Amino acid sequence: MAVAGSLALLATACGSGDDGSSSSGSGGGSADALEGRGPITLATGKDTSGNLQNQLDAWNSSHPNEKVELKELPEDADAQRQQMVQNATAKSDAYSVLVMDVVWTSEFAANQWITQIPEDKVPDLGKLIPATVETAKYRDKLYGVPITSDGGLLYYRKDLLTKAGVTDAPKTWDEMTADCTKVAALPEAKGMSCYAGQFEKYEGLTVNFSEAVNSAGGVVVDKDGKPNVNTPEAKAGLEELVNGLKTGAIPKAAITYKEEESRRAFQDGKLLFLRNWPYVYGLASKTDGSSKVAGKFAVAPLPGKTGAGVSSLGGHDYAISSFAKNKATAIDFINFMASEARQKANIEKTSQAPTWQSLYDDPTLNKQFPYLAPLKASILGAQPRPRVVKYGDVTAAIQEAAYNALNGKTTPDQALSDLQTKLQSLITQ
Repeated sequence: MAVAGSLALLATACGSGDDGSSSSGSGGGSADALEGRGPITLATGKDTSGNLQNQLDAWNSSHPNEKVELKELPEDADAQRQQMVQNATAKSDAYSVLVMDVVWTSEFAANQWITQIPEDKVPDLGKLIPATVETAKYRDKLYGVPITSDGGLLYYRKDLLTKAGVTDAPKTWDEMTADCTKVAALPEAKGMSCYAGQFEKYEGLTVNFSEAVNSAGGVVVDKDGKPNVNTPEAKAGLEELVNGLKTGAIPKAAITYKEEESRRAFQDGKLLFLRNWPYVYGLASKTDGSSKVAGKFAVAPLPGKTGAGVSSLGGHDYAISSFAKNKATAIDFINFMASEARQKANIEKTSQAPTWQSLYDDPTLNKQFPYLAPLKASILGAQPRPRVVKYGDVTAAIQEAAYNALNGKTTPDQALSDLQTKLQSLITQ
């Protein structure tokens, strides 16, 4: 994104329907093959930040015989994954290092499309946020190195809350609703809606649904890897979204929102609260006239049912293609990009979330990016989306169930029952 765009994300969608499964017991390319030096390629989605080539130039200037060539894939994450899968199934060496969404690890490792990386080959691994490192593991073995992270944040109109007598950001859904009621009485709030996230039928809906379920104390897939979504807790989370649309607290237009549509709605002054990724901060702060809320908003952790909410964990890991040449160069390059210096240079230019723990406590960065404290809390408390081999099919099933409930096509009870049945057929141990 710068995660999304973003921090964006932004965002982070996966494809569906064509996942494979490996007959290998442990999956993943051999860890014994990190050999060979020379030029390599970096396959990644379109660089909307404009900073990636600068990072590569820093490497290339000091490694004239081991230069990295950028291979830009489409901006859409579904298309990125599709091209990476096609390259892998053809056993092509066109891509050396893959910039992978954190939810792709299990699929790529199980199919032996990426190479296992011995942890002692990554000297800074212990200095990264542990939750980000877990995204790069499959069956407790490392298959990538986290370079950027991502966590959901609550953007809110601090100016309007202050005028309504509200001093702190809401920590629960009920508090957020009460705050909206107070602000609605202000003349400045005319035509505003209370809250929105990303509810279009795509990966963002999987994220928002998972956050609602987790923030109500439920799970989609439990710690043992088994679906457990047909529960009272999951129902409470889904009903929060369904009721929001029914009452108008969430605008009807939000059923079409992805990251950018929701960001623009907030920047145009149409929302009091917005769930989105960190990349929004820089764009909403612009003083060139593109944002009506510059200097008027603040950022907090997501609210939940009884306390702080739970974000879905986003971000990108760098992995080595099993079919790449010059893998010794590839792991050195990955360590270069994972270094504290490179990650600091990246956040300064793009506002993308780093994976180095120390950068979240850097005074200079905190002054430039006031959202770092709530972002750190978001990431530390985040939960991963289901870590399964058939992720494309799983996320499609989640989106179908959630979208049907939000549109009123099915009740939350029926949606969760159907989803439980579908996930049980897709997720096998």
